[in-house]
Amino acid sequence: MKSAELRDLTLEDLNKRIEDLKEELFNLRIQKVRNRLENTSRIRDVRRDVARALTVLTEKNNASKRS
Repeated sequence: MKSAELRDLTLEDLNKRIEDLKEELFNLRIQKVRNRLENTSRIRDVRRDVARALTVLTEKNNASKRS
């Protein structure tokens, strides 16, 4: 997921995306514990997507406070 894609989302959509990513990360961790996870690099990718989305959310919140 690219940062540009996230910047185009509204705050509500961005919060929903973060929630979905966190849920996916949780499910991946459960799969890892049960030795059912085939693509272990997916955990890293989702963690980075969560961080990227949170960064964009913070940028948008700071921009709205300045206006």
